[in-house]
Amino acid sequence: MRNKISGVLAAIATPFTSSGELDIDKFIEHGEWLLGEGCDGLNVLGTTGEANSQSSRSRAFLMRSAAESTLRRGALMVGTGTPSVDETIDLTRLAAELEFDAALVLPPYYYKAVSDDGLFNYFEAVIRAIATDDIGIYLYNFPQMTGLTFSRELVERLLEVFPEHLRGMKDSSGDLQYTNSMAAAFGDAFDVFPGSEGPLPDAAEYGYAGCISASVNATVGLAAKIWRQRDSATAEDITELRELRDDIASVPMVAAVKTLIAMRTGNDEWRRVLPPLTELSGEDLRQIDSIAERLGL
Repeated sequence: MRNKISGVLAAIATPFTSSGELDIDKFIEHGEWLLGEGCDGLNVLGTTGEANSQSSRSRAFLMRSAAESTLRRGALMVGTGTPSVDETIDLTRLAAELEFDAALVLPPYYYKAVSDDGLFNYFEAVIRAIATDDIGIYLYNFPQMTGLTFSRELVERLLEVFPEHLRGMKDSSGDLQYTNSMAAAFGDAFDVFPGSEGPLPDAAEYGYAGCISASVNATVGLAAKIWRQRDSATAEDITELRELRDDIASVPMVAAVKTLIAMRTGNDEWRRVLPPLTELSGEDLRQIDSIAERLGL
């Protein structure tokens, strides 16, 4: 079984060409920059990576490109969850074959108010089909997008049956009471990553394994510094990190992150987003201009 993942992971954005195709060269360059700035790993094809706006063919191509690249010097996690159990199995099996360290799996997000039994059956089908513990399975809790929340009872049940496969959770709910309760409930058996770098200074107190965050695409230097110095981080650095995260999150996140990457690289093609998302304009763009100046981008 591979080592568990920990530390600061960027939910890396995905660049596209004018025809909507993947731009692998830009993707690899940005991933290399993130790792060089202190990221411990990358979450490929998450919400920030616009995974659910892409076809399975596109996702598989990006997975292969990342797995065969220099980005392997950091931990690689990939989003594989879809509403279709068969499609999720195919993507997760591919992730295992490509030796990704982890698969981050959304619940099947079309049907709402499904039971814990239904969610258990979905994840049981995925894990049994993979039939290997070389790749860790992480639950992706994002109720604002999916309409579903993983209950403590469901996680207990999954851990009881699949203790070698189920490794943890990314919690993007923004509900720190929930995040903390999940971290406290399972200890070292289940690693919890908040979906924001803001809680990093409290990692030791609450038992977080790190963070998996969209805004780390821009705040990586400060986030990595605070993770490594979390027992001695200055109040000034903590305040700055949390303010930056809140300010980036105050505008549409995917477009905000891609605009900041465009400013860092000097390449406006990074601003492209897939429909139905739109590029920033007006006051939102002015807000990101201000953040970019503070970050030196």
